[in-house]
Amino acid sequence: MENNTIFNITVCILGILILTIHIVNLLIKKSKRKDEKTLLDFFVFTAVHFATYLTFTFIKTVYTSNVYIIAFYTTFYIMNNLEVFMLYKYMKSYTSPSGKTEKTINAFNNILFAVFIALDVVNIFTGVFFTAENGVYQRSKTMILSQGYQFVMFILVVIITATNKHLNVREKTAFALYCFLPFAAIIFQNIFKGYAIAYASIIIAIEVLFFFVNVQKNIDLAKEEEKNKDAHIKIMLSQIKPHFIYNALSSISTLISINPEKAETALDGFTEYLRHNLSSLTETKLISFEDELKHIKTYVSLETMRFGGRVNVVYDTRVTDFYVPTLSIQPIVENAIKHGILKKIEGGTVIIKTFETDNNYVVEIKDDGVGFNSDGIDFNGNEHLGLKNICYRIKNCGGNMTVNSDLDKGTSVVVTFSKQSI
Repeated sequence: MENNTIFNITVCILGILILTIHIVNLLIKKSKRKDEKTLLDFFVFTAVHFATYLTFTFIKTVYTSNVYIIAFYTTFYIMNNLEVFMLYKYMKSYTSPSGKTEKTINAFNNILFAVFIALDVVNIFTGVFFTAENGVYQRSKTMILSQGYQFVMFILVVIITATNKHLNVREKTAFALYCFLPFAAIIFQNIFKGYAIAYASIIIAIEVLFFFVNVQKNIDLAKEEEKNKDAHIKIMLSQIKPHFIYNALSSISTLISINPEKAETALDGFTEYLRHNLSSLTETKLISFEDELKHIKTYVSLETMRFGGRVNVVYDTRVTDFYVPTLSIQPIVENAIKHGILKKIEGGTVIIKTFETDNNYVVEIKDDGVGFNSDGIDFNGNEHLGLKNICYRIKNCGGNMTVNSDLDKGTSVVVTFSKQSI
């Protein structure tokens, strides 16, 4: 067996083993990010690519006719282009680009890919890239042009990742190395004919990409999750407001001598309010909107006890069979009452409305309070920490929150939850 054949077999077997380990690792992971699903597809295809080349290495001594040689190499040319096409898909999934530029690049990639696949097929009849004589693969003078799609897309991936402001140096370097190593290997492979140098470079590039990008991102996300847990507890504790507790207890104390039955009902409601807030400290799963609505009504009953007719809440809940993060809607209602209608001497009305569209469940909290000028206000600032946390948790489950307000007219908060996410 020739040295180049031994080299090629070793490279393919090593590549298949490494990719199999990574594939199993991704498959057994319970919760996969969107980019990890694309990475899994990329790894599976690459493993098949290596297995195909390994098979060809063994059987090419048996099947030596020109037809078989052309069929085999045409398959590899197409698979090489597909490899880069899959890399682009993973890069796009990882970086999550958007806008007209992203659509333009997608269209360019699809057209260029289709053109070179067509050229690979045309080569069967024209020999523009390679031919076969007496069962031996023969490169044409224009063979290097067959790598055009790969060269262009490698450069494009480097440019996209290098100019992405959301990627750190480690991530940019990993993508650049993945593009540079096969790029250089293709050139060397045209010098050292018969050696699968490109396949060897892919193994190195995959390891760089997997450990420098995917594994490190999981570590970063784990650290971020710990920070979010601490922030979650702090925010939830802030929902148990001392002033509200003091005022609610004072109101209940006054009711004891005036209306004992009403005082008992109010105390039961107050106990339920505290229980729900305390249980939310450790609650990480979504809860039914019906449970959140029950908590809202408990809170509203306590505020009505304190402020009487100044607090008027209207419920227009046409749909309730969906899920929300715990304490995500109640604080918005609380803001509408506390910072909206109670800022007016006469009070006002808060409308809680729910409905569904084809793709979303929608919750709207609208008040006719004092309102404010929402232009230029940064809801992500520390002065809006409670609202920032609510917005983060809503987005984390595939939702979205928008706030619109007019001075002296009132405020409207619309929260949407994607049906696909929940």
